[in-house]
Amino acid sequence: MGNRGMEDLIPLINKLQDAFSSIGQSVNLDLPQIAVVGGQSAGKSSVLENFVGRDFLPRGSGIVTRRPLILQLVNNKAEYAEFLHCKGKKFVDFDEVRTEIEAETDRITGSNKGISPIPINLRVYSPHVLNLTLIDLPGMTKVAVGDQPPDIEHQIRDMLMQFITKESCLVLAVTPANMDLANSDALKIAKEVDPQGLRTIGVITKLDLMDEGTDAKDILENKLLPLRRGYIGVVNRSQKDIDGKKDIRAALAAERKFFLSHPAYRHLADRMGTPYLQKALNQQLTNHIRDTLPGLRSKLQSQLLSLEKEVEEYKNFRPDDPTRKTKALLQ
Repeated sequence: MGNRGMEDLIPLINKLQDAFSSIGQSVNLDLPQIAVVGGQSAGKSSVLENFVGRDFLPRGSGIVTRRPLILQLVNNKAEYAEFLHCKGKKFVDFDEVRTEIEAETDRITGSNKGISPIPINLRVYSPHVLNLTLIDLPGMTKVAVGDQPPDIEHQIRDMLMQFITKESCLVLAVTPANMDLANSDALKIAKEVDPQGLRTIGVITKLDLMDEGTDAKDILENKLLPLRRGYIGVVNRSQKDIDGKKDIRAALAAERKFFLSHPAYRHLADRMGTPYLQKALNQQLTNHIRDTLPGLRSKLQSQLLSLEKEVEEYKNFRPDDPTRKTKALLQ
């Protein structure tokens, strides 16, 4: 990239994100970010774990992600994780990270599978990642299971909409290849907020699970449902691999081999796979921040001015001033 300033853009937005999270509001600023959307078990978690090279996300059946997870990846020599709500504590064991995400989710949502829009901020430092910030959102669901609220589908939809309707938000739409693209929840919701397909990035998972004799070549060549930013295919570990603790590095090597040896994808192999996806997202987020920064800056400045004005009004404020009481009463 050559430009040092460009590399600092993502960490800069991370700082703003943390500041807003810790005061508990977003000050009406739309930060440039990438939101990950997809149906349940579309493979969102696997994609994120492959970026980090560690198993650290809660897994299971039903809704596992019940609060937005703001995942900030920071390229760094040492490998550890930190949560915004446990200031100063470094997690070196990624199993502990998973336990903490589960505990923190239950703290806010209770253990009855409810959901909450209050995000969890997790920052992962690692030599294997590129600077990248993603928001992992709950998987879209159609049917309430167990003791989930009956309107869970609408609740999740509303939560996703809070993020993806913003012009500054890129949508990472994750769809498994073994389902018809026309039925993809992720692409459907992305199309609603981004009809031109300008800020949607398509990710096709489970390419290795397609029926024999079928392939996703037309999709990956961006011919079927074209998106301006195109589609990237990935092959994640199977549930069996995960249960058997198959190493993510071995899985990435297997993914590479899959694309290089598959007749339908061989010609696309250099634009497929998790490492390429991570690089593409880093690049797109950086460019996206660069494009939205001027607007963000002027918004911040105007808000600062109006706050300073308010502060000015309260400067000579004395709570025991009798005129103050009368005025308050009249108002």
